[in-house]
Amino acid sequence: MGPMKIAVPTEVKNNEFRVAITPVGVHELVRRGHEVFVQQGAGLGSSISDEEYVAQGATIVHGPDDTWAAGEMVLKVKEPIEQEYSYLRDDLTLFTYLHLAADEPLTRRLVEAGTTAIAYETVQLPSGMLPLLYPMSEVAGCLAPQVGAHTMMKASGGRGVLMGGIGGVANAKVLVLGGGVAGQNAANIALGMGADVTILDTDLDKLRTLFWRFDNQVKQLASNNLTISELVPEADMVIGTVLIPGAKAPKLVTDDMVATMKPGSVLVDVAIDQGGCFEGSRPTTHADPTFPMHNSLYYCVANMPGAVPHTSTWALTNATLPYAVQLADKGWEQALRDNASLAKGLNTHAGKLTYGAVGEAFGMESVAVEEVLA
Repeated sequence: MGPMKIAVPTEVKNNEFRVAITPVGVHELVRRGHEVFVQQGAGLGSSISDEEYVAQGATIVHGPDDTWAAGEMVLKVKEPIEQEYSYLRDDLTLFTYLHLAADEPLTRRLVEAGTTAIAYETVQLPSGMLPLLYPMSEVAGCLAPQVGAHTMMKASGGRGVLMGGIGGVANAKVLVLGGGVAGQNAANIALGMGADVTILDTDLDKLRTLFWRFDNQVKQLASNNLTISELVPEADMVIGTVLIPGAKAPKLVTDDMVATMKPGSVLVDVAIDQGGCFEGSRPTTHADPTFPMHNSLYYCVANMPGAVPHTSTWALTNATLPYAVQLADKGWEQALRDNASLAKGLNTHAGKLTYGAVGEAFGMESVAVEEVLA
């Protein structure tokens, strides 16, 4: 493969201050003979100036139209939203978070446009780990108790409960659904804030690991419908972090369960990008993060890590850069043939859906990635 043109547009989602490349990434790609085009101001929200990009060999481009047009491959953070649909084309490789199982309009648009779309969140190692989702699961997990604690304050409409640490007074009860990366990080921060934490998972091995990780300070229980319905009414805060790779999240907390909760209790849905794991969840924004239901408050911000871009951009690009380099050096086809984990990232190509779980979510046909690469 010869040199590739790589474009990085400014993110346009509400309060989305992350950017898909750092000066380190520009340096790596330019050093390998590629051209990098960065939209003017794309890094400002993450405290990266245009000058820092230029110093590493990037070209600054004015406006989204020219930026998208400049790239054979576009690197982004969040999925294209409606105002960006017109930029999708059949000779474009798009590498970003897509979360298609929760977004039928985008799925259909990518298929219509013929775009080769590779999703960060479905790249999967043989161990089952999702290396490009991992850092943002860490960030969202750490954020969840923090935003939940803020929402529990009386001025935010919450119960007026402190997480804990006060002599002679009960600590807040925090229930965490899912013992993966986000769930473990949520439990860790909630514990540090003084809360009484219980974590549920269907994977007993994960629960055993948690027992040792938290030195038996976090209660852990096997997750099932009955256990959830018994624990939800006691909780001051429920944090949902359940994920099925590439598929819609299962709805674990029903509206009926929420009706049994204490007034002013808080539900934080970290799984909202994949459709959410509470029945009543719907996506919210950092500008208007919560909504009430049954006297409880839901926090369902669909780009939680965007609130802390100073941390998130570096955490994300540390993980994505090696894969972006492979795509640039070899072209998407060869890169996917050589790297089975990266091949799992392919969601659409040439008018075909290439990820089964997304097809199942919308009753659309899909083909195997192997078929496309053959």
